[in-house]
Amino acid sequence: MSIGFVNIVNPSDNELAGRLKHEGIRAGEIIAYRAWRVIAPNWFRNGDDWLHSVYIRDYVWLPDAPASGDVKTHGIYSFRHVIRSAVEYGYRVKGVLLFGKVKIWGEVVEHEAGYRSQFGKIVSLDYGDPELLEKFRKIYRVSTEGL
Repeated sequence: MSIGFVNIVNPSDNELAGRLKHEGIRAGEIIAYRAWRVIAPNWFRNGDDWLHSVYIRDYVWLPDAPASGDVKTHGIYSFRHVIRSAVEYGYRVKGVLLFGKVKIWGEVVEHEAGYRSQFGKIVSLDYGDPELLEKFRKIYRVSTEGL
């Protein structure tokens, strides 16, 4: 069931999400694709050893806990099809990105291009800078092509 595409950068979409009727459909886990931002050290900021949301600047994906969000406001966004670059991500993004798979569950809203879910957990890191991939695979205890 597709309810149409909601542009994730438009704040008025939160109002639309609040008006959507829950269809009562329950499913098992879903594997989807997304990107994470790496905070690299520079003159003005220290780097760190966590993956960050691409758009929510202060949202950190912790290694030992699922990411979570209220699907009525934002939720955890992911794509239905593999993405391997900022161009495929479809948005103007500054910084270094890593790409991989997430397992999503809980309340999930399906969109034309992907999903907005209540919970998400990184299951693999597949594309990006090889040194950073190796570093973050160890931190998050995942492999390449995790499923």
